[in-house]
Amino acid sequence: MNRRKFLVVAAALPAAAPVAWAQSRKSYTFGLVAKSQGNAVFQVARVGAEAAARELGEKHGLRLRIDWRTPNDEDAQKQAEAIEQLVLAGADGIAVSCSDANKLTAAIDKAVASGVPVATFDSDAPASKRLVTYGVDDQQCGEQVMVELAREMGGKGVVAILAGNQNAPNLQRRVAGVKAEAARHSGIKVRETYYHRETPQDAAAAVERAMQASPDITGWAMIGGWPLFTENALRWQPGTVKCVSVDALPMQLAYLRSGHVQVLLAQQCFQWGYRSVEHLLNKVHFRKNPPVAKDVSPLERVTRENVEAYAGNWKKWLPK
Repeated sequence: MNRRKFLVVAAALPAAAPVAWAQSRKSYTFGLVAKSQGNAVFQVARVGAEAAARELGEKHGLRLRIDWRTPNDEDAQKQAEAIEQLVLAGADGIAVSCSDANKLTAAIDKAVASGVPVATFDSDAPASKRLVTYGVDDQQCGEQVMVELAREMGGKGVVAILAGNQNAPNLQRRVAGVKAEAARHSGIKVRETYYHRETPQDAAAAVERAMQASPDITGWAMIGGWPLFTENALRWQPGTVKCVSVDALPMQLAYLRSGHVQVLLAQQCFQWGYRSVEHLLNKVHFRKNPPVAKDVSPLERVTRENVEAYAGNWKKWLPK
């Protein structure tokens, strides 16, 4: 039975009947639309979603499938098209990390109007009719990056902000958080905010250009860890320039070990996928709404002191 017919028939049943009918179903498909295929954090989110499908499926006696519809490169229009295609393909729910909230709000609302709940993760579309969003508090994330960086710099110096996609609402809020916290430190001067396509190569090139143009930069506030997904991205002697970055994926940990980065603030990117599937399953199968619309996940502080312990997580998150 297609979704539209299901909704019409379900609406005519007694109040308790749709719940019982939903719980009699044995299989669900959830679409996953991240920002880009090449960004490692979204590869981990996919692993998390697949793990949720496997574990929650076994727990509840269900067949859960993840339909990965992420564009190769960041493109909000392609994300909107993917959401529309998932609805047409009969997806039971969709999770999306929004490259541009303005361009995705209409697509999300149209999906919801068609009876397909949508969850966002990492980057929200707060004006949409999405069911729930899971991720860090972005303002606080930016503030925490700057708190850590100011401590490492001894409260003085010139800071550059590496900021990714200028249209991403989550990154805009992180930049605002960095600047708000920097303003609390009289000895800190923010040189500039550097935007770029969210690929390791583009990010590393942005850092290199900035260092050549402004050699007085003594601190980097990276609200995303894009350049740290490639080798030799930070071309200064360890410790001469301080760096604090969001995310702590395996390749990024090497920069902690080398001393090029002082602190990594790990997002729960595995949980982006896992929690999104969990929220969607609760909605479509158990007919339960999330207790709050914003499901906030904490950042985990990773330094040279605990890097090896943290690295052990990846053996289960991304087994070879």
